[in-house]
Amino acid sequence: QTAFRNKTRTGSTRYDTMKPSSTTASLLLLLLLPPPSLSFPSIPACHPCSNINESIRRGRPDTNHQKPAIPNFERKKWQQQRQRRARTPATHLSMCQLMGMNCAALTDFSFSFRGFVRRGGATDVHSHGWGLCFYDGRGLRAFHDPNPASESPLAGFLQEHPVKTLNMVSHIRYATRGEVKLENVHPFQREMWGISFCFAHNGDVSSFDRTQFAANEIVDCPSTNAPKVNRINKTGVKIPWIGRSIGVEDEGGQRPYNPIGATDSEAMFCAILNALRARFDTLPTLPVLHAAVQSLCNEIVALDDERGGTTILNFLLGCGSHVQLAYSWPGAREGSSVWNGLHYLVREPPFGSAHLSDCDYTINFATVTKEDDRVAVIATAPLTDDEDWVEFKRGQLILFDDGLPHTQADECYEAELRMHGLDSDSDAIPPAPNLDVDMRRYELRRDFFQGAAI
Repeated sequence: QTAFRNKTRTGSTRYDTMKPSSTTASLLLLLLLPPPSLSFPSIPACHPCSNINESIRRGRPDTNHQKPAIPNFERKKWQQQRQRRARTPATHLSMCQLMGMNCAALTDFSFSFRGFVRRGGATDVHSHGWGLCFYDGRGLRAFHDPNPASESPLAGFLQEHPVKTLNMVSHIRYATRGEVKLENVHPFQREMWGISFCFAHNGDVSSFDRTQFAANEIVDCPSTNAPKVNRINKTGVKIPWIGRSIGVEDEGGQRPYNPIGATDSEAMFCAILNALRARFDTLPTLPVLHAAVQSLCNEIVALDDERGGTTILNFLLGCGSHVQLAYSWPGAREGSSVWNGLHYLVREPPFGSAHLSDCDYTINFATVTKEDDRVAVIATAPLTDDEDWVEFKRGQLILFDDGLPHTQADECYEAELRMHGLDSDSDAIPPAPNLDVDMRRYELRRDFFQGAAI
């Protein structure tokens, strides 16, 4: 008697058995015959066992048929075939995926990360590397791997050994710009103003294509680029300067921050930092920072449109231990059915249960949280199938702090009142001025914070 083991949604184990139908007479006959050579023919598509791969892929039991016994080596072969299919470039032109988390109290990210890494080669095609950054005080811990997240021992280690943080950014890669190498794996990190910034991006911003300012070296990628992007790559245009929207011109061509890898994402990250560094001579307060980054995003979209690009721009920007900025200009590649945007949710008391979309795993947050816990989770596509996720509006920049979304620059004063503004001990730049002074200096409205004891 053989058994097929199947995990149910509640985590219990069920054994479906098949009893042999052979009789005693047939057994005796088999003993008298010479031993045949053993072979296991491939299972046809109509066989009830042919749906098992689909059941495994979805992470849920298939209740439409009885589970027959599967030889271990056959099961392994089917799993390898499924993994190869997952790593094959998709005809629907996929993109990378993002995940971020921002918290009111130190929280581990193992639940959401468990489902997210499944998309890195198991339930989806994003198998060209993964990375994760989380803040530990003012320090930034970074993990990068050019291999599929679903097969990575390092990703498995982070799932099985939960670590707590207030702010984290993660990324799984589907390569469209740059080869599958470690230097092209997000999130990217840079120090500015004595603060560690990290950045992860999903989309296409052709005006920042690295091949335009790297000797026109066009590198073959595992994925398929849009035809417009390929034409633009041949123009040889240098990396554009952004900052005019916040009053900064490209004087002398100074670029303190430069990309290491070959992605448009890292080039854009460096351009944003170059513009912010040139603009501010003191640490900006959070309302001013939000307004400046929003202007830079608008400038990037307009610039890409001028050059004939099809802009899809979604990113997460970690700005120290408390604050994370998330921006979305969603879209789909030409001929693609995959929509690339951003979604978020906020988990706060009273807590309930949540079930992951990419694997059969449920947790009751009421049993593992405290009253002061609150967590905002940001993702390209919802990570759970039983919670209400909010999709970003086109062109929307949200500042997350203390597990709360702040959708306008005016709202970010609340984070300043919580003493969660940009914090640096560096002598390279003076501290942020009084919030009232800073906002008047950069011509933001005052009426919203009058009477708020500022």
